[in-house]
Amino acid sequence: MAAVTVEIVGFEESDCGPFPCDETRSCGLEACYPSNRMIDAISALRYELLADYGDTIEVLMTLIDDGIPEHIRKIIEERHPPIPIVLVNGKLTSIGRVSLDLIKEEIEYALEES
Repeated sequence: MAAVTVEIVGFEESDCGPFPCDETRSCGLEACYPSNRMIDAISALRYELLADYGDTIEVLMTLIDDGIPEHIRKIIEERHPPIPIVLVNGKLTSIGRVSLDLIKEEIEYALEES
């Protein structure tokens, strides 16, 4: 079982973050450029995280186009986070975009706690 679960929540057509995708790659991901699509960014993120952490990481994508799971509904009602929502081990982060370096920081915190 994975020690850390990263869950990215959004709509099928969601952007990967609030900023346009450009050649500076401030998100740290290359494989999804220049799509600016959350789905492509999650695939690139999964690839990078599995390469760095192996089976200690699980990356989930939760699309909310056709319904919102209860655990996500509760977070939205209480906190009103921006899309994409980034959860690490079920906890809401303040990231608000698919960003390799920022998510890796959250993973490191989670690994230290476990």
